[in-house]
Amino acid sequence: MQGVLLVDKPKTWTSFDVVNYVRKIVATHEGKKPKNVKVGHTGTLDPLATGLLVLLVGKEYTRRAGELSKLDKTYEVTMKLGESSTTADEEGEKTPVSDTQPGQEDISTALLAFEGEIMQTPPAFSAMKINGQRAYKLAREGKEVALEARPVQIKSITMSTYSYPYVAFTTHVSSGTYIRSLVEDIGKKLGTGAYMSDLRRTAIDRFSLDDAVAVQDLSVETITERLRQL
Repeated sequence: MQGVLLVDKPKTWTSFDVVNYVRKIVATHEGKKPKNVKVGHTGTLDPLATGLLVLLVGKEYTRRAGELSKLDKTYEVTMKLGESSTTADEEGEKTPVSDTQPGQEDISTALLAFEGEIMQTPPAFSAMKINGQRAYKLAREGKEVALEARPVQIKSITMSTYSYPYVAFTTHVSSGTYIRSLVEDIGKKLGTGAYMSDLRRTAIDRFSLDDAVAVQDLSVETITERLRQL
């Protein structure tokens, strides 16, 4: 088996969980040990996030991971106003910031302020490396995490719904953009604080979640049927 497989990652699964699951199915089909089957992905999703994972199946395709890992991405985001979180998402320790309820126009204006190229600091609880160690590992150990801001592109950002304290929006961003950091920065601009309460990836460049297969539907038959060639 060789090709690209689009999978809809469920909440609580890690990206590696999905890779490992597909690897075992392919290995069983090919009569190999899982460690002898090449399966990879082109961009991680946090365990609490859902949506599109682009998997690469077979040695010929896993070798091409580099060229497919720097693509633009589209997300559906929900943020909660009024609090901050140590991890910038639902998992962290929450701290009340403000009970101010911004108007819809205030939120739309704040979102639009982030369109274009911005400087963004990755969250402390991220997979960025500091002197060879993952930032999240240092953060969990209570060590200071100092990550440098770097340029990212917010190509579009549009509010979908607003019912205080929750704001839902859709955003199309460059590779390397951290949505948790974007949400935190929006909360700071509004003066209310905010953290990401839900995230779903709907597209990676030309690959769409509409064409993805749910994990519970993965089988030799569905993988064979859905594998696409580049």
